[in-house]
Amino acid sequence: MIFGFMAYDASSVEDEIYRAWEASGFFNPDKLPDRNQKGESYCVVMPPPNRTGTLHMGHAVMLAIQDLLIRFERMRGKKTLWIPGTDHAAIATQVKVEQMLMKEGMKNPREELGREKFLEKVVAFAEESSKTINKQIRKMGSSCDWSRERYTLDEARSRAVNEVFKMMYEDGLIERGARIVNWDPNTQTVVSDDEVVWVEEKAPFFEFQYGPFVIGTSRPETKFGDKYVVMHPDDTRYQKYQQGEKLTVEWINGPIEATIIKDEAVDREFGTGVMTITPWHDMTDFEIAERHHLTKEQVIDLHGNLLPIAGEFESMHIKEARQKVVEKLKKKGLLVNINENYIHRIATCSRGGGMIEPQILKQWFIRVTKPFALRQDTLGKWKKGDQVTLKELMREVVTSKQVTIIPERFEKIYFHWIDHLRDWCISRQIWFGHRIPVWYHHSSQVSADSLQPDKMIVSDTSPGKDWQQDPDTLDTWFSSGLWTFSTLGWPDKKEWSSLRQYHPTALLETGYDILFFWVARMILMTTYTLGEIPFKDVYLHGLVRDEQGRKMSKSLGNILDPLDLIPKYGTDAVRLSLMIGSTPGQDTRLSEAKIEGFRNFTNKLWNISRFILSVIARSESASDAAISGQEVASSMTPRNDKQQTLADIWIQHRLNQVISSVTKKLETYQFSSAGEELRDFTWGDLADWYLEIAKIEGGKKYILTQILQTLLKLWHPFMPFVTEHIWKVAGYDGMLMIEKWPDELRITHDALRMTEFDSLQRVVMDMRRLRAEQKIEPAMSITFQIIIADDRLKKWIGDNQAWIHRLTKATSIEFIKSIPSDWVTVSSGSWTIGFNPATSIDPEKERGKIEKELAEATSYITSLEQKLKDKEFIKKAPPRIVEDMKNKLQEAQEKARLLKSRLNSA
Repeated sequence: MIFGFMAYDASSVEDEIYRAWEASGFFNPDKLPDRNQKGESYCVVMPPPNRTGTLHMGHAVMLAIQDLLIRFERMRGKKTLWIPGTDHAAIATQVKVEQMLMKEGMKNPREELGREKFLEKVVAFAEESSKTINKQIRKMGSSCDWSRERYTLDEARSRAVNEVFKMMYEDGLIERGARIVNWDPNTQTVVSDDEVVWVEEKAPFFEFQYGPFVIGTSRPETKFGDKYVVMHPDDTRYQKYQQGEKLTVEWINGPIEATIIKDEAVDREFGTGVMTITPWHDMTDFEIAERHHLTKEQVIDLHGNLLPIAGEFESMHIKEARQKVVEKLKKKGLLVNINENYIHRIATCSRGGGMIEPQILKQWFIRVTKPFALRQDTLGKWKKGDQVTLKELMREVVTSKQVTIIPERFEKIYFHWIDHLRDWCISRQIWFGHRIPVWYHHSSQVSADSLQPDKMIVSDTSPGKDWQQDPDTLDTWFSSGLWTFSTLGWPDKKEWSSLRQYHPTALLETGYDILFFWVARMILMTTYTLGEIPFKDVYLHGLVRDEQGRKMSKSLGNILDPLDLIPKYGTDAVRLSLMIGSTPGQDTRLSEAKIEGFRNFTNKLWNISRFILSVIARSESASDAAISGQEVASSMTPRNDKQQTLADIWIQHRLNQVISSVTKKLETYQFSSAGEELRDFTWGDLADWYLEIAKIEGGKKYILTQILQTLLKLWHPFMPFVTEHIWKVAGYDGMLMIEKWPDELRITHDALRMTEFDSLQRVVMDMRRLRAEQKIEPAMSITFQIIIADDRLKKWIGDNQAWIHRLTKATSIEFIKSIPSDWVTVSSGSWTIGFNPATSIDPEKERGKIEKELAEATSYITSLEQKLKDKEFIKKAPPRIVEDMKNKLQEAQEKARLLKSRLNSA
């Protein structure tokens, strides 16, 4: 039935295959065969794609790698669970919807629609995005359990979020207070430190006279409230100034009283070593103010406009005010210098793209350095009731190797992040997301913004009349941090059997760019809540870049969309292109040419399978041809189609080596190396060698069936569609996706016989190389002479001469003691191979070749002679050009003379 297909058409079979997989129920671990039910549990939770539109190549890498592992472990008999899901991605999704509504004509969607109607718009968009994303996940061949699909904002996950918030609040880890935070005026919300992107910018750097000091700044519009002048306590230049000393200095809007502050945070080498501070709008300045108990004044409002402290500049936007402030200071004679080429970094929001304006605001925080009493025994180190901090928990899991990060070098980055981790601001001033489960009593006549409401309780439901819920929502990463255990049903006690069976999960596979956003927070939240790790291994893949190494972006026009590429090249080709040639933690380059190359390999596997099945179909015995997958799997000792040849013994040993090696590489996450080894075996050892020999030796029905079935199993985790299709077309029983992963063949032959074949391979390759170097026509057969000292090798060549003759296009192979000096030779190890070039040329073809070269030379001579006879050309052309042309004419005439001589003697 396979013979009706000339080429593999992925687009015509992939959707049907996926539907069959899904209908089988085998994505659900509870419906797997008995051997899986008895096997070890293996669980992976899918990093939930944001419901902001469609998947990109980074998601495709994640899906390809995770599906490979799930299919591999499922075939190995484990009870595999891959949980799919999506993330509500609060800020990103809300910003996307706001942008869409503004394009439709709204100026401020939130104000114009109100909270309820605005959220209806966001929820509708998120639902549509989810449908698109799920289709794309299916397109990638992802064998996840759709019956367990989760959403970070669904009812069960919301319950988990509220429960953990309540626990942390009770333990004193969640607090509300006024601190400096990253405020984004564009999206009108706070963002976490990890959501800040630092961008280099060239901007003027201004130096101003500030009393007896010269201070520098790139943001003079923020300096209205600067009344503290700070210097390093060890700076000898300013020893005469004392801590707390008061000075009156002329400043933007008139004289102010400045106070001297000595603090080690000052960089003595930068500028004059003196600076003024703006505690309300700068992190470092805020920390200095906190250490010295200084007052703080707000200069900029939440929209980026100046407040009354700015005097005449009140209500002006900071971008407009900057130059005007500089002009005023210049008129007052306080402008000292301007450096127009100053390079510095500015903080921007990774979501909205706006410039961050630090502000002191009342927000909810998770205290990462505050000791608390553990609710249960934790990580095998601490007992229930022990006092620890969240930072200690996060450090312990990696230090103790309970969680392994791959590649290992990211451990240093992880520890560096923990060491510099500040309390996590978890509140956001947006509407889409998990509403903070805190309620304030209305009769207090204070809003949720008050630090001291008369009554406040934590609850996921309203306490009753006159209670107002906190208007803010939680940081998206709060709910994402619970993902490994909330997806398994926590805190619902009815689901605890699944939690015990599958948690900790086996692996978290994700991009290295969210190591801090997500990975670290999952460790934090899980160790706190459950007292155990969320996963055993963390595998970090790199970013997908274009073929020039550039980041894919709309502005560069270099985005490769998985959905565009799959119909063109097939899912298997896209998957292979993302896994082979990549290493953990390293960015990988992708091009259509690379994907096309793997499409060609997919067709190669298809054609290899067609050939093998055609050999089996031509078998004289129909009963031998119809060998089921179960029969082969139950008896891995090769049958004798007839007496096993050296090539049969070699290919079985090579297959054993590949099974062992690929298995170990997949166990240790060496996906690229495993794929490359399989490709080399398939295209090289099998197709280029064994199948060519099989055409000559014949009688290999059983061993070819065994090889094909084993090969399809090995390739299935990488290329699920084409392998499943071949399995079906070949008529093998059941589905390939639940076949048993191949064990090594039980072979009784001496493995040392491999060396026999290896020696013959090298002889054949030397013969082929000699033909290629002498440019012998592929169709021409020649006689090889060999000098061999090893009698065993002579015997091996004699025993296998049929296929050696065919693979080298040899008329015969003669063993001699010496080779004439005018013959061409190649020496390798213990042998020398040669042939007489005079007997290796087709006279008619050689004569035709010479005649063609002579005709080309004659035509070239004629064109040169005509140029040199052209008096106008000779007159205008530079002398060196004319001389060069005369030399070329002489060379061409000499070449023509030699060709005529060869033609006469041919």
